[in-house]
Amino acid sequence: MAATSLIGEFECKVDAKGRFMFPINLKKQLEQAFEKGFVINRNLHQKCLALYPLEEWNKLNKKLGKLNRLKKDVDIFIRKVTGGATNCEADNTGRILIPKPLAEYANIKNDIKILGSNSIIEIWDKNLYETFLSQDIDIAKLADDVFEGIDFNDDKE
Repeated sequence: MAATSLIGEFECKVDAKGRFMFPINLKKQLEQAFEKGFVINRNLHQKCLALYPLEEWNKLNKKLGKLNRLKKDVDIFIRKVTGGATNCEADNTGRILIPKPLAEYANIKNDIKILGSNSIIEIWDKNLYETFLSQDIDIAKLADDVFEGIDFNDDKE
């Protein structure tokens, strides 16, 4: 799987046991990474969940392992990033279970949005996602701030 290839927005339903059917289109994009499983956790910035293909989670965890946990702010940051992280994999019908504490954090009950977001998958309560999209944000200024100093004519990855 390419590190920045996951795209698409999908509407799904969560069943009474907290499972959702994984979108076929995303499964195809993941290729063999789908069979290796995932790590699901809270998103740090929004009331949604992040579903990391196991390989992506391992890359992140390796970077976190290089940080000095004897520093209080680093220790807190690592705990915020890793706390709640749960291994999960699809069952034989392609459903993924959302752990109850994570579902409660993200207000996930029934209707959800699944988003391919570069190297991870976001899982949102449908209403919270629509509220997020309707925010009045100056996207042009945000783009200027985010892309400041990036040379888009540079073909190197």
